[in-house]
Amino acid sequence: MKRWIIFAVFVVLAILHQDSWNWDNANLVFGFMPVGLAYHAMYSIVAAVFWFCVLKVNWPSDLEEWAEGGDAE
Repeated sequence: MKRWIIFAVFVVLAILHQDSWNWDNANLVFGFMPVGLAYHAMYSIVAAVFWFCVLKVNWPSDLEEWAEGGDAE
């Protein structure tokens, strides 16, 4: 089940990366940052948090223990 959720979030992030609705927007965020740049800055933060969560949930700790020699079979 969690693989489908991860895949779905990945697809949504891939779609949201194409922000064609901001191309013609000349507004400034915080008075100095173009909307497109602010959008991609926030997008980058969201993507980094998403990948951090994916690694936290799916990291193969049993394989890591085996590689370090902790599992003596």
